Amino acid sequence: MTDVSTTRWKVETRTKASAAFALVAVLISLLAFAAPFLVSRSVLQDLFFILTMLVLAQNWNLLAGYAGLVSVGQQAFVGFGGYAMFALVSLGGLDPLAAVLLAGVASCLLAIPTAFFLFRLQGAYFAIGSWVIAEVARLALAQWKMLGGGTGTSLPREATRDMPALKLVGELFGVKSSGAGDILTYWLALLLAIATIGLVYRLLRSKQGLGLAAARDNQEAARSVGVDARRMKTLVYLAAAFGTGLAGALIYVQKARISPDAAFSVIDWTAYVIFIVVIGGIGTIEGPIVGIIVFFILQNLLADYGSWYLLILGLIGIAIMLLAPRGLWGLFAERTGIQLFPVRRRLTGGPVSSSKRGGARG
Repeated sequence: MTDVSTTRWKVETRTKASAAFALVAVLISLLAFAAPFLVSRSVLQDLFFILTMLVLAQNWNLLAGYAGLVSVGQQAFVGFGGYAMFALVSLGGLDPLAAVLLAGVASCLLAIPTAFFLFRLQGAYFAIGSWVIAEVARLALAQWKMLGGGTGTSLPREATRDMPALKLVGELFGVKSSGAGDILTYWLALLLAIATIGLVYRLLRSKQGLGLAAARDNQEAARSVGVDARRMKTLVYLAAAFGTGLAGALIYVQKARISPDAAFSVIDWTAYVIFIVVIGGIGTIEGPIVGIIVFFILQNLLADYGSWYLLILGLIGIAIMLLAPRGLWGLFAERTGIQLFPVRRRLTGGPVSSSKRGGARG
């Protein structure tokens, strides 16, 4: 008998916790789709807010947490997506749902020339440059008289009332067009949130995601092993613009009214999003999910404090950054080792012994 040792190694990202969570996530998703049958209209509107802010947070986290591109001008794509949708519906007579998808494309097209400018900047200059671009977009669209200029405009009632999908939802639930609109936009927001999380997770588990993380941590070292850092970051920037534009267009389908100051609000669409990601945990998929839940709870608890609201939010954010620099989810994961969306690669396996029968003839 002779022993022959072979080595079998595997690279894995999945953990026991993530495998169990996959089933839980499916159940939560099914329950979420059934929410219009179970909750009131006001709760549905709250869920719509949570889902759209989650989409914005995941896109910003992809930029800053994984690509190292700290933007404070993402409101440019929210506002531009919203205005593109309004233009396509009000001036082009397009169905609002089709206009939402095209608005995402329009935001991506806006990101192409802005990327050419921004990628010449680094660090704080990149952040300031992104904010300047957002302000330029706001001022430019404020001059568009056909869409209300500086005061804004509303969606034509007939455009939303005659949507085939809206009529179908209204007949299904036996509700008026306003209630059917809330249900329809909620379902679209849920689909968008699931798709965003799924696509980000798939990207981070791919070879491109590994290259993106390498470029974020050390761009020169990544380039030395063949990673095209500039190309990767550009693609992420364009993808984040597309996702943010989709969310912005969907938000303003639900609001049915738009104005430059609201659509390009740095507080509503960037400051809050940064707060969500930072307190939840930047550089993790779970972080924005935890962050939006905490933010929503704080927003409701502090709603009666008036101008003190932002100050208290700021103090809470500072406290969390000091006590848990990696965010609430980062602190939890560090102490428990649990990862629901694991992207770190682990080497598993080892030597495997096998026996071979042999002998000599005499």
